[in-house]
Amino acid sequence: MARRSRDPAEALAAELASRRVLVVCGSGGVGKTTTAAALGLRAALMGRRVLVCTIDPSRRLATSLGLTQLSGKPRALDLRRFAPAKGGAFYAMMLDTKSTFDALVERYAPDDAARKRILGNRFYREISAALAGSHEYMAMEKLLDLSTDDRFDLVVLDTPPTRHALDFLEAPDRLMSFLDTSILRFFLRPYFLAGRLTIRVATQAGAIALKLVDRFLGLDFLRDLSEFFLAFEAMYDGFKERAARVHALLRHEDSAFLLVASPAPAVLGEALYFHRRLADKGMPLVGVIVNRVHPDPAARAARDLRSKPVSVEPELAAHLIRIVRDQQALARAEARSVARLEVDTGERPLLVPEFEADIHDLRDLRAVGEAIFGGLAEAGRSRRVSS
Repeated sequence: MARRSRDPAEALAAELASRRVLVVCGSGGVGKTTTAAALGLRAALMGRRVLVCTIDPSRRLATSLGLTQLSGKPRALDLRRFAPAKGGAFYAMMLDTKSTFDALVERYAPDDAARKRILGNRFYREISAALAGSHEYMAMEKLLDLSTDDRFDLVVLDTPPTRHALDFLEAPDRLMSFLDTSILRFFLRPYFLAGRLTIRVATQAGAIALKLVDRFLGLDFLRDLSEFFLAFEAMYDGFKERAARVHALLRHEDSAFLLVASPAPAVLGEALYFHRRLADKGMPLVGVIVNRVHPDPAARAARDLRSKPVSVEPELAAHLIRIVRDQQALARAEARSVARLEVDTGERPLLVPEFEADIHDLRDLRAVGEAIFGGLAEAGRSRRVSS
């Protein structure tokens, strides 16, 4: 794969100035949330109207913004002290999975009776926020709405931490497979029609199965399950159509993905795999950021000694030398890992150093942005990039 010759910081700055959707992705614990917020702030200071939306329920975005909490509605943040370019504005929000799912039901229910039946269904109330894939599907659904919202020039989506890097892209497909009622209709219709118990069991095995369900779950559970899927049949095509529109949005030239990693070998391995799958799916990638990189301390120590020689006790000197050598070995190992990632992906990563303190306000986020776009030499504010 050919490497990009353009400076990665300049390239990313250009993407922030032109894209309408930026999806920040990667494995958990690598600094995605802080990176998403820092990039959103950077774009806002450039003069764009930016919304950062997180689908991570752990409230890390609120913490990095210096807020106690975020709601499911965009919240404006005051940028006046940073003197943003004309028109620049910064908003943040946290996805509310339940309300987003409810809004879809409101939109696609064939009539008022069906809408009330689904929203009041006990099974629906349980699964609408907890069903595997619903969180990610609703994030994409919300992204589709926000991408057409005239209040924003750029929407930055912070994806949730996942055990597998592809969960975010593939979970909506799993949800749609679950909501495809063809198999469940085959099981449920012999017992329930239009939500009414019929107990039409054709075989002895079926009767035993129904007794077991009644014993462990109760027939009320089957009734709720039946009512949900029978009512959902009329809405399935609408959900599926929206899912197709989301996939088209993510492949559109106005959208892009940014991959965030750390220099740990396991994380870089997952980042490489995610990079390849994004390419396989035709998703546009605009850059790679490697957070928490340890600079070589020997280079900085040499500069400090040339400018200001110091005298220390031999015992302390020996101890300091051991520390420097350990840190130097770590820095060199990370450099080799990052170099392999660059060769394998053809992407020259932007490197962000390991910071000493958590990010907890807009000033810190601006410093992170300077670290991303200014390189390690300009990142000496020493605050730790949290996930």
